[in-house]
Amino acid sequence: MQPTYLPWIGFFDLIDQADIFVFLDNVQFSKQSWQQRNRIRTHKGLEWMTVPVLSKGKLHQLINQVTIISSNIFPRTHLRAVEMNYKRAPFFEKYFPDYRTLLTDGSESLSELNIRIISWACSVMGIDTKWLRSSELDAQGQRSPLLVQLCHKVEADTYLSTMGAKEYLTEDYHEFFSQGIKVWLHNYDHPEYSQVYQPFVPYAGIIDLIFNEGERALEIIRSGRKAPSWLTG
Repeated sequence: MQPTYLPWIGFFDLIDQADIFVFLDNVQFSKQSWQQRNRIRTHKGLEWMTVPVLSKGKLHQLINQVTIISSNIFPRTHLRAVEMNYKRAPFFEKYFPDYRTLLTDGSESLSELNIRIISWACSVMGIDTKWLRSSELDAQGQRSPLLVQLCHKVEADTYLSTMGAKEYLTEDYHEFFSQGIKVWLHNYDHPEYSQVYQPFVPYAGIIDLIFNEGERALEIIRSGRKAPSWLTG
């Protein structure tokens, strides 16, 4: 999966189920996508936080080539928004210093920032899945042929995908079947948990769960897990 900024909890359930997780970091960057932004819970509902990046004249840049614009706006505004909306969360004081360090370490790479945040969240929750970057694996191609190559590179015979990719994976089913690779689709029902503001609103970034539930975060994530669906052509 592409390295996402502050992914939702289903992203981590998929990582937790995998033997090896591959960050798809050498595909084309999409401006204003989940790669660059996500949402936090506020008293108004879910509100966006977007990482400013250099994009002018860089139409075809890859995710791992995207540079963060460091200024008075970022990361200061993100940290302020998080502090204002989560300072009353039970585990805010325990985990906010680490989150602040992640955002203020001076990194210029969007993909590296995202990967560090995801790795930190996994560590907090006790997810120890091995992960790699696709850019390290020397796989070629696009869409399903690329995914098949990545599976071969890590000696995988099963690929667990998000449900959102079902349509194109069904179209390309033969690409996997001919190579002896089974495709499973991730099924997930978003569980409820304690939030600072009520009523509960799902699909916030992972820090919402960590700041509110702390050590119970992984247990809560797993409670939404359903058996994956086997993809057929």
